[in-house]
Amino acid sequence: MALYNVEVRHEGLHKYRMISGNDHYVVQQKAEAQLAQWNEMWKKKQKVVNTQRTCEEQTKEAQEILACIDNTLLHTVDVDDRVDWDSLKDSRPFPRPKPSAPKRESTPAEPLESDPEFSPVLGFFDKISRSAREKKIAEAKHRFKLAHDEWTTEVDRTEAEYQATLEKHERSLKKWESERQAYGEKQAASNAAIDERRRLYEQKDPGAVMDYCDMVLADSKYPDFFPQEYELDYNPVNGMIIVDYALPAPDAIPRVKEVKYVKSKDEFVEVTVSDSEANRRYDSLLYQICLRTVHELFEADTVGAVHQAVFNGWVRSIDPATGNEANGCVLSLQVDKASFLEIDLSRVDPRACFKSLKGVGSSKLHSLTPVAPMIVMDKNDRRFISSYEVADQLDEGYNLAAMDWEDFEHLIRELFEKEFTTSGGEVKVTQASRDGGVDAIAFDPDPIRGGKIVIQAKRYTNTVSVSAVRDLYGAVINEGANKGILVTTSDYGPDAYEFTKGKPLTLLNGGNLLALLEKYGHKARIDLKEAKLLQSDR
Repeated sequence: MALYNVEVRHEGLHKYRMISGNDHYVVQQKAEAQLAQWNEMWKKKQKVVNTQRTCEEQTKEAQEILACIDNTLLHTVDVDDRVDWDSLKDSRPFPRPKPSAPKRESTPAEPLESDPEFSPVLGFFDKISRSAREKKIAEAKHRFKLAHDEWTTEVDRTEAEYQATLEKHERSLKKWESERQAYGEKQAASNAAIDERRRLYEQKDPGAVMDYCDMVLADSKYPDFFPQEYELDYNPVNGMIIVDYALPAPDAIPRVKEVKYVKSKDEFVEVTVSDSEANRRYDSLLYQICLRTVHELFEADTVGAVHQAVFNGWVRSIDPATGNEANGCVLSLQVDKASFLEIDLSRVDPRACFKSLKGVGSSKLHSLTPVAPMIVMDKNDRRFISSYEVADQLDEGYNLAAMDWEDFEHLIRELFEKEFTTSGGEVKVTQASRDGGVDAIAFDPDPIRGGKIVIQAKRYTNTVSVSAVRDLYGAVINEGANKGILVTTSDYGPDAYEFTKGKPLTLLNGGNLLALLEKYGHKARIDLKEAKLLQSDR
């Protein structure tokens, strides 16, 4: 399925976001909505800059901002966080009006020979003089002919101009109808895409669940100084949504509580809160953002796709020791939906609630002391590919040593996924390379034994040499993993087992593999001699 990316940038606010998704219309609509929101924020900011306000107005605004920060969690209690699918649809009429039909230009009435101005005026002499009378009659007829010819020319001109205008109108009307139809078709396609996204979400399609959660968090209203940037990952196996959320740095939080006018200096002076109050407010804010984000995701989950949530709060700041930019996780929370929904957020103390849910964070969040996220998934590892099931195809007569090498890697992934997902973990298969590299990555959320685990699968018919174990150890170091596991259909030599001593490595031979298969209700066999014969025949 194609992946669509749209970059959204606002130079004035120095904001940037990459919006991705599988549906072009949904991605484009989300991009337009984000840009519209930033434009509105920019208008407000410019208005503040360009408008001279009184001390009372500025003080009131400062106090309202501080109150808004203090009530960050309460703000979401009375808000319905579910996505209103119908509101996403475009019901606007075609913006261009229908071309008006041209009007005929009025023409003068046709001159008639009987009109008074064309009747000869005969005097006494004309009545007794035939030639004089006929002359005046001829002059009158000539005037009529000139007038009628002029009228005919005018009628022809008016009609020709009208026909030209009519043809132009018909062309404009045809173009308008075509554009209106195209607009309607595009609008219908966009709305149909939203209906399809809703259908997929209601079927708990993983991509649609991710899109839905993204819409929920994007619709959450925060003050302008919040980064409101995040990354999402979703595991459909255990219904876990992981949020890596960008939190505001301490110096981004307003501290002004009052504005005074000093007459002697003819200037406005800002009165700020104390450091202790600022630190207290900052710590409370971070706890509130964490609880609010989890609440929004759980409350909006109308189809029961999200069973647990992980919130990792990251703060980007300048390290005072090095002067370099640092981005550290300062608090992390993992909680299941059932437990969280029993909490009355309108009455809790944010810090106490976070601690009762076994959240991890330093006692002083404003110190920006980093902590290890409860669960970290490497969502940007481009080596990961879609996996497929293999174990159900096995039976007692199936020889694993003769198995297709790529199927063998997916089998190992499947077995370890069963092993790790019971504790909320995840296993992903990397691009098949047949080069001795990393075959799978496991993410174990267990705070003691867990972390990132490198898995290699060796469908060998000969003893695995120590060089393969050394390669595994190198992969563990390069990946920054906590542990490495090597699985083979054969066995290892003494030097391989000797090398693993004192290292975070686990070696599983053919017997261990068959036992792991049986643990999850599958049976197979390993016959190395038979596999060697098959390989020689090929």
